[in-house]
Amino acid sequence: MLFFRSLSGSTVLRARTLLFVGSVLATSSLTAPYFNVAHAAGDDSASLDVLEKQMARIQAQQMELQKTLVSMQKQIAAHRAALTHGGKSGSTVRHGGSGHITPPSEAGEESQWAATTPAEHLATGGHTTTAMNTRGPHLHHATGPDAEAVFSGADDKPDVEAVIGHRAEDIISHLAENGVGPHPRETVGAQAAGALGDHGVFHMGPVSLILGGFLDASTVLENRHVPSGTFNYWQAMPYPNESRYHTNNFEGSARYSRISLMARGNVDAHSTISGFYEMDFGAGAATTDAYESNSYAFRMRQLYLAYDNSDINFHFLAGQAWTMLTPGRIGITPRQESLPETIEASMLAGQTWARQLQFRFVEDFFKHRLWLGLSIENPQTLYDTTGFTNNDGAVRLPNGRIATISSNGTGLTNDAPFSNEIAPDVIAKVAWDPSWGHYEAEGILHFPHDRVATEGQGHNNTAIAGGGGGSMVLPVIPHKVEVRLAGLAGVGIGRYGSVLLPDATLKATGEPDPIPSVQATGGIIAHPNPRIDVYGYFGYQAAGRRYSSYGTGGAYGYGNPTYSNLGCGIELSTLGCTANTRSVMEATIGAWYRFFKGKYGTVEAGAQLAYSRRDAWKGQGGGPDTNMSQIFLDFRYLPFQ
Repeated sequence: MLFFRSLSGSTVLRARTLLFVGSVLATSSLTAPYFNVAHAAGDDSASLDVLEKQMARIQAQQMELQKTLVSMQKQIAAHRAALTHGGKSGSTVRHGGSGHITPPSEAGEESQWAATTPAEHLATGGHTTTAMNTRGPHLHHATGPDAEAVFSGADDKPDVEAVIGHRAEDIISHLAENGVGPHPRETVGAQAAGALGDHGVFHMGPVSLILGGFLDASTVLENRHVPSGTFNYWQAMPYPNESRYHTNNFEGSARYSRISLMARGNVDAHSTISGFYEMDFGAGAATTDAYESNSYAFRMRQLYLAYDNSDINFHFLAGQAWTMLTPGRIGITPRQESLPETIEASMLAGQTWARQLQFRFVEDFFKHRLWLGLSIENPQTLYDTTGFTNNDGAVRLPNGRIATISSNGTGLTNDAPFSNEIAPDVIAKVAWDPSWGHYEAEGILHFPHDRVATEGQGHNNTAIAGGGGGSMVLPVIPHKVEVRLAGLAGVGIGRYGSVLLPDATLKATGEPDPIPSVQATGGIIAHPNPRIDVYGYFGYQAAGRRYSSYGTGGAYGYGNPTYSNLGCGIELSTLGCTANTRSVMEATIGAWYRFFKGKYGTVEAGAQLAYSRRDAWKGQGGGPDTNMSQIFLDFRYLPFQ
């Protein structure tokens, strides 16, 4: 190998030519006597057997020659890369690229670089990157223990200038090194965000199709009966006045099995366009029953298109995706959301998230360390109308007027409340990736809207709500142990938390009255080796009071101290238990173990212990509380990872 590295470019060309001619001559000299033997034998069947054996032997020899040529090509490429790093070549080296190597043009040499050899993936920074085609006089290089040189001809498609994350087909655009890095694709946090796999990659002309997802079988055992499966609906945690408080519950399902598809193509050497589609069976259909078919509905999780330009560092997303309020782990990049590794489908009490339509505009600066984003997103206002009479979103006020806050869906929309909205939610975020850690700050504006009317006249009302928060990921031991912190506070934004506390109630006169809320999470996540994830989280979400009374003595709103909670501690009591939720907290620990991993995919199992507590605002009879303990178990098969 050292011999070949010392050869000049013209000498290498001559050596390759001689090898090619020699192989042809060797083949010719070998085949001539075989034909003579076959004819001399005069036995047709014997002749055929001899010819077939000799053909097989020649083919094996040709394969060995081809392997030798490929090895020589790799050595030559490595030699050129070394010369380039030493300043002896005029080629441009681009780090973080696709991994393909296109050697510099030399006189009479351009046509010689037509042979290509595929590389399944290249290791860069501990994350896998799949090779892409390149063109032009630039020398790319691959790094890491599994790197392979790949040669591409002049007719190949143009390369995208930079790749981040796991593979060229996955996420594009430079990222700064912050000690956090993109999700290790096999981790459950990446699976929740929508990670794509190594396997299941298809190329259709200029478009690459990449599959992702997993088959999931999960169960939960809990000491309260909350009929929501592994999706925790904390607002339904029963108080002692309900018999469900006194019974255990076991439930299992495969409904959260998931499939995803990404289509991605290069627009030019600096930009790509991609489409991402992620689905599961998490929705309940009208025909779903827990006694026979367990037929859950196929639903859309994410569906969006993205445009990324690494020349002007601009990124655009349109479609349904994780809201930009969702904490991230690097840049402001789709499928890099910082999501808990928990088994429960609702993730964690206090987690900030939603998946909804949005139009997101992002620009990055200072070598991809500072990111600024603006997102226009679909609004909804989650109302609490305790004390009022609510008939399909038409709320009767104490003065006899009607406040219209929502209406149940019709046509192709499910029969559930959809609030009146006058404007989209406006979300802004700044993300900073220094050399250690990832930091975010964000803000949101929301505009609850309704109409108050009586016969023959009415008027519209709009309130201004919103808040701010942030998150951080601290790599205590980079890529091994990290601490995550996140929070959001404001008024009228409760629906952006996992507990789904209300955004607003109504004043006695009918105007929207945004409710103050706060939510926060903290966690420690460890990856002691590539097969194990261990985590511990704490989450908290709380809502404030917004209430009013009328001249007749009626009580309205959220957390009104005159509401009766006298019956909350007595099973099947008739004394009443209004008990508006004041706060919900959850503490949980768990682990995942990947016990099979290979070309067939990955098989993993997880276990989680969780404790949750729900407290109510005080009323007549005090402020009741309830709690719930849970054990989650999960098995997953990831065929594409």
